[in-house]
Amino acid sequence: MRNLYSFFCVALILTGLSSCTKQYQVLFEKQAALNDSLYSTKSEGLGSYKIKPQDILQIRNLQNIRYIVDETPTSPVVTTGGNSVGQNFKVEEDGNVILPLIGQVHVVGLTRLEAQTAISNLYSKTIINPIIDLKIINLKITILGEVHSQGNLELTKDKTTLIDIIGQAGGLTPAADEKHIKIIRGTNKTPLVNVIDLNTVQSINDPRAVLQNGDIIYIAQSKRAARNDNITTANLLFQPISLILSTVVLLLTLNRIR
Repeated sequence: MRNLYSFFCVALILTGLSSCTKQYQVLFEKQAALNDSLYSTKSEGLGSYKIKPQDILQIRNLQNIRYIVDETPTSPVVTTGGNSVGQNFKVEEDGNVILPLIGQVHVVGLTRLEAQTAISNLYSKTIINPIIDLKIINLKITILGEVHSQGNLELTKDKTTLIDIIGQAGGLTPAADEKHIKIIRGTNKTPLVNVIDLNTVQSINDPRAVLQNGDIIYIAQSKRAARNDNITTANLLFQPISLILSTVVLLLTLNRIR
């Protein structure tokens, strides 16, 4: 009887674990369904993003493959194939960024292109024909669900698309539901959800698929994959129960024989 009691304890634990997993999945699905009531019909991408304090700007002069100016850089310079890709400068709380030679430049409230133009005009007073390239490198999106590499990814191009980011994340898994990919943006109080169907050619040029800073991309399992998971879970749960029942029958049979 002690062995029988142990078997029942194991069964209860397995049932509890399976139930917890199911509850987590259902909770997430219910939240997603609730958020689906709000939709955004367009996206302006990073082109309209206004620079904020604490943003990190990567700046380089394309006329000079070393640095912005011919001075020792104040921050590490990342190189690729021997060429500089720029220096990093943080935007201070007062809205200014401090740059070599030209000093403080007010950039908060400007778009990337506006800041690039302003800095280029200032450098043109001290450097002959500067070609300034500016990127905001701290902007990110989060991608979750059925991709090969979940997590945060940098958003550096003005018009980074959903396809671009999925490619960076290693592509979709075989279990992905490519027809209902959700892009969630906005604040926690007013989330906006776009649902993109990658099975259609139109999705390539869909303006809603142009990503913005802070976007959350969620790729759920397809119904077929979810159904297969349910079958697998049911089988895993049934096997120990079947073993317990067989053991109970065996013990009862042995007791009758004695």
